[in-house]
Amino acid sequence: MDFYRILGLGQDASSADIKRAFKRLARRYHPGINPGDRTAETLFQRISEAYETLSDPDRRREYDAAGGRPASSGQPGAFEFSGFDFTFAARGSDAATFSELFAEVLHPTPTPDSGRPQVGADLHASLTISFDESIRGAERQVVATRHVACAACDGAGQVRTPEGRCPHCEGSGAVRWARGHMVFSKACAACTGTGRQRFQRCDVCAGHGRSVRTEAVALGVPPGVLNGARLRIAGRGHAGQRGGRTGDLYVDIHVQPHPVLRREGDDLFMVLPVAVHEAVLGAKIDVPTLEGPARVRVPPGAQGGRRIRLSGRGAPTSAGGRGDLVLEVRLVLPETADERSRELMREFGRLNSDDVRRDLQV
Repeated sequence: MDFYRILGLGQDASSADIKRAFKRLARRYHPGINPGDRTAETLFQRISEAYETLSDPDRRREYDAAGGRPASSGQPGAFEFSGFDFTFAARGSDAATFSELFAEVLHPTPTPDSGRPQVGADLHASLTISFDESIRGAERQVVATRHVACAACDGAGQVRTPEGRCPHCEGSGAVRWARGHMVFSKACAACTGTGRQRFQRCDVCAGHGRSVRTEAVALGVPPGVLNGARLRIAGRGHAGQRGGRTGDLYVDIHVQPHPVLRREGDDLFMVLPVAVHEAVLGAKIDVPTLEGPARVRVPPGAQGGRRIRLSGRGAPTSAGGRGDLVLEVRLVLPETADERSRELMREFGRLNSDDVRRDLQV
């Protein structure tokens, strides 16, 4: 194969040109960007091989000296020159176009390894739930568009047919075509070089073995799930190929904030407004919780910022228990709109004349 042609460069390309071309093509055909796309994966392998050869000065010199062939290769190429014939110029249906030649790079002849089962790609989705659902758990559905095994061929991509001579290569096991004076030959992909046809491509899935389906997948959100958690639904990703395992579906959980409660780990926090007289004299206050109202005792002399802990009123834990509900006391000053109220506050100040700023030092 022509490594320069794969990278879209000429033989006079500089090292910087080779590096730029590789980065541009890798961003487009990387398997991580094209999950499950066998064509992109194959082309990325060709791009990587071309870059590894041309970016190394010694390997590039060997490649150029060999007339555009890798100096060392563990596998035969997808196609080869079977010779040159200068007695005629191929025309009509025997003449291949440059697009057809380049297609051999994109769609090489299947190798023995290509028949191995391939695991299906994983899918990713996101789900937004309420704060209450994150605490109590919920049953939700996630819509996913995924590849499933073709029902007509059971995911094989081909169906059995009465055995006979392969019509594509007429029983020779190889196909030939020409470009100008050059004649090319490769193993017939339809019969894998045997010359006999036992299977034919499935017309329903066009030989891919998979079809596309959009479906609603049930998801059980466990009680106490945290914001940002990732839940896995086994076997709900893309179907594998040639009997390979189906991928999984991963769902990222986003929890909407609560207007009153705040979560830290397994504990819940709530601001508890307390009037001045309740803080001074002490009081018993009914506080709303996720399990219903709870009576809380505010001790006499409670200061703003004091925390009151209600055990077992927080979020469910992974061990089966519950966290705590922590109440943060916030003093609420009364409005003194009338003279009577202001006089009472002045009287209160005279009776309690301790210097509240005595410890304030700089």
